[in-house]
Amino acid sequence: MPQASMLTDPNPNQTQKTAEISSENIPTIPDNWGMNPLLATLQPYPFERLRQLFAGVNPNPELAHISLGIGEPKHATPEFIKTALISSLDTALSGYPATAGELRMREACAQWLQRRYKIEIQAATQVLPVNGSREALFALAQAVLDPTHPGAKVISPNPFYQIYEGATLLGGAEPYYVANAAENDFSADWDAVPTEVWAQTQLLFVCSPGNPTGKIMPLAEWQKLFELSEKYNFVIASDECYSEIYFRDEPPLGGLEAASLLGNKAFKRLIAFTSLSKRSNVPGLRSGFVAGDAAILKDFLLYRTYHGCAMSGVVQAASIAAWNDEAHVVENRNLYRIKFAQVTPVLAEVMDVKLPDASFYLWAAVPAAWQHSDTDFARELYAAEHVTVLPGSYIGRMAHGHNPGQGRVRMALVAETAECLEAAHRIARFIRSGRPS
Repeated sequence: MPQASMLTDPNPNQTQKTAEISSENIPTIPDNWGMNPLLATLQPYPFERLRQLFAGVNPNPELAHISLGIGEPKHATPEFIKTALISSLDTALSGYPATAGELRMREACAQWLQRRYKIEIQAATQVLPVNGSREALFALAQAVLDPTHPGAKVISPNPFYQIYEGATLLGGAEPYYVANAAENDFSADWDAVPTEVWAQTQLLFVCSPGNPTGKIMPLAEWQKLFELSEKYNFVIASDECYSEIYFRDEPPLGGLEAASLLGNKAFKRLIAFTSLSKRSNVPGLRSGFVAGDAAILKDFLLYRTYHGCAMSGVVQAASIAAWNDEAHVVENRNLYRIKFAQVTPVLAEVMDVKLPDASFYLWAAVPAAWQHSDTDFARELYAAEHVTVLPGSYIGRMAHGHNPGQGRVRMALVAETAECLEAAHRIARFIRSGRPS
């Protein structure tokens, strides 16, 4: 018998037999063993595809690079948020944070919801802090989906935030895409979804204001979705991370607000996601919260307890300060309004583009000279003007014979006004120069 390693019981009062480990009783890893096979279903992230698109391109060296490709807020983080974070360091790092968060954190979120949407919500049971909406959108799907249910489906807008798709696939379900197309004024055609799809649906992702279209869902559309959710018993995940950047006089309608107005004051089968990243210019803080159906959140908290994603106490301290202040949000929104008012007309002279309802994106059609190829347009623009835009086809999927992102580009106006305006003039110059034959 080969020499064995001995693992003895550390408790001398117990008389369990000594465990023996040898090469004879260690299981052999099979040759076909690998990682979770569902990982192979994931598509490359849009920005990886963008890097591949630009590979080998040498942009004009006389022009500084301007990126409109990534929706990463660039406005300055308010000083009072930094101060709140730093002031908490002496006490907030001395213990493990609770997964449910501090009650005062949940109360700050609940109070903001009450002020913003005029709803009643219970901080102790209907609100959970999360490490940004991205983390929570993915995690909720893992908690909600039943992969043992054959043919389980998750409905998603198209184009979309790719986390919806990844969460669906890794949750063992099948995505079903509903186009937000220009011919329907970028609204989803829910009536086109077959009855058999609704019957298999376990989760529906919606995004209002929309990414990339900036479209806001009206109350009638919410009512339709609530009725479908009631009939087919699926959960609605409402991504509302752009809710505080808007260009109308009235703020965008939220999912919880719509539910309350329609009599669903317990928010059954509805979870809303919001974040400080865009509202307060703190994308690196990774702070947001989810709110809604208390029964779902109870199970979601159980999942998160095992998932190990409690929010740090210092992040909670900074977040409480941010949720309790509205003045900086008004100032931030005004900066975007000024910026969009200057940039949009420049681009509208040469492209099919208009001011969105909300969000910080412009969703523009590619001029006919590029045969509506969004990838060709983005690549040639980068080469000629050193400006990055994101091809719309990268955030859409071919479904029902059409990719509604094809032929459009998304431009994130996140930098300072002067830089975004410079990018707009370069794009206009590029289009007016015409495409080389």
